[in-house]
Amino acid sequence: MTYVPVHCPDCQGVDVVRYGKQRHGPQRYRCNHTDCPRHIFLLEYRNHGRLPAVKQQRVDMALNGSGIRDTARVLRVSPTTVINTLKKKRQAYSKSMKDFFSVLMLSKCRSSSTR
Repeated sequence: MTYVPVHCPDCQGVDVVRYGKQRHGPQRYRCNHTDCPRHIFLLEYRNHGRLPAVKQQRVDMALNGSGIRDTARVLRVSPTTVINTLKKKRQAYSKSMKDFFSVLMLSKCRSSSTR
């Protein structure tokens, strides 16, 4: 029996356990670190469009003014995949901005009440 150390690709944690298999065979893993933004991952992705680096590249291209079809053609993914990624990033971004503004407003209220 061979031990292969597996690290989470996001938090680089070693608290990783096996978490079943994909339908076509590859082993899935789950990161047990509580602060990790991504819990389930594969060591090697069959569909390269699902790689976190490619997802980030889609968002970067959109922010730099590339169109949906152009981004899909360059990254060799479906335009629907590009749209879905941008929708998910938008939801996460809007939630984090709401949290940021609520903290900002709370700190302004505290600073103005002390005067």
